[in-house]
Amino acid sequence: MKSSLKKILTAGACTSALAFSLFSCQSDLLDPVPTTLYPQEVVFDTPARVLLQVNSLYSYVKVGNFLGGRYQVYSDVRANDFINRTNNGVTALGVWNHTLNETSQNDVWNLWTAGYAAINQANLFLAGLEANTAKFAATPFPANYNGTVAQYRAEARLLRALSYYSLLQLYARPYTDGNGSKPGLPLRLQPETDGTNNDLARSTVGEVYTQILADLDSAEAKLPLTYGASAATLNVTRAHRNTAIALKTRVYLSMGRYADVIREANKIVPTAAPFVAPSGVRHELNPSITAVFTAPQETSESILSFPFTAQNAPGTQNQLAFYYRPASVGNGEYFLNNGAGGILNNAGFRQTDVRRTSLITPLVSMTGTTYYLNKYPNGTPYTDKAPVIRYAEVMLSLAEARFRTVGPTDPQAVALLNAVLQRSNPIPTPATNPPTPPVTYPEFTSTAQAVDAVLLERRIEFLGEGIRNIDLMRNLLPIPAKGTVSAVSPTDPASRNYIWPIPSTELATNRLMTRNE
Repeated sequence: MKSSLKKILTAGACTSALAFSLFSCQSDLLDPVPTTLYPQEVVFDTPARVLLQVNSLYSYVKVGNFLGGRYQVYSDVRANDFINRTNNGVTALGVWNHTLNETSQNDVWNLWTAGYAAINQANLFLAGLEANTAKFAATPFPANYNGTVAQYRAEARLLRALSYYSLLQLYARPYTDGNGSKPGLPLRLQPETDGTNNDLARSTVGEVYTQILADLDSAEAKLPLTYGASAATLNVTRAHRNTAIALKTRVYLSMGRYADVIREANKIVPTAAPFVAPSGVRHELNPSITAVFTAPQETSESILSFPFTAQNAPGTQNQLAFYYRPASVGNGEYFLNNGAGGILNNAGFRQTDVRRTSLITPLVSMTGTTYYLNKYPNGTPYTDKAPVIRYAEVMLSLAEARFRTVGPTDPQAVALLNAVLQRSNPIPTPATNPPTPPVTYPEFTSTAQAVDAVLLERRIEFLGEGIRNIDLMRNLLPIPAKGTVSAVSPTDPASRNYIWPIPSTELATNRLMTRNE
């Protein structure tokens, strides 16, 4: 077995583990002692064992080095809304100051490995379902178990799609640069348990997006509408039909396919207020943005988030609160940029906005005031859910797509944009005399002006949730300067930091892999 694949393939071999696995700062994962494994041939023998494997799929995606924390942090600190405080090379310093290279282990290597481990786990599970079809027609499986298998297959495909999409945002050029023609990722769709198929050329960005959409379309057709009105946790932490739809709006927005964004969003966003999903989980904006991030973080606004417990934590130096909260809750690795270009200095981020007054904490010292993000309030053992997508994002994606296709005065787009704005800028109570008018965006005179307003609202609304880098890159915008760190141009040939390098481990052992240059 080739050494660069060892960690990924070790992860893949754990398909038969009937327990969760978390990969973060754990060197023993290279040579684990399997104490809770069943032989591969029996892990599909009972409904309970199959379900445990489904749960394990989620554990691979929500690992701290991937979508359990690090991915969201990397996607935000690349831009200019956060300033590094600690100069700690382990906690995204190279990501923040754009000094990554092919041998950067803590970020470039580890995120790639975690992403492909999650993908391979999905592939192994899908192959296992196919190979064990005959078992599902007999005892101890119930008569209707084929429907359950279809759901589990859909969950695996959705998680594979989410993993590929997330990797694309860092390791490949945006789809909008060349209409998907640039080098993408090795598109691994078969289960790997050794290094036999290690050599695999990169598919184009467009080809990877095509697979992502195929997975999401398939998932939408077979996922449950809901896990039940009383299943608040599962409706947030397990994929359902609206999860696939919501993720498709993000994917199509990244591709610049705005008519497709509108088509998908229309499935779960009404044409006029109140904006409540008409089918499946009844997603809507929560009246309080603060409540969205208050434990247990399971409001109807949350479409998909990954949960943690004291026994199932993100792992050392992966936790969102560790990065963004100061001592004694976290470690204050990053504080909010209060200088030129930072979000706190943007006039569109009102001083009375609840997202500023409730989700940002000022810390006063002898040298001045430092501002920290307070979206993730729970300290040790760090049980905040890691957000993936919220209903507010679908609303703003639909608003942007309609502005771009219908025009700057489109009433639905304006209403969606103002709904998100006004949720955090409510009319004061008790009512003033004369009455205070609602906060609204001014009438837009151009599409560019309207789109800029949406991008600003997204920047404020999803601060610290891993959306900023996606928005910059899909629009082929520079990664802005901050502090002493220069901007990164999307077009300057001398500036090769716009996307991440391919890990040297992949380049050394996949003879068909090419560099990002």
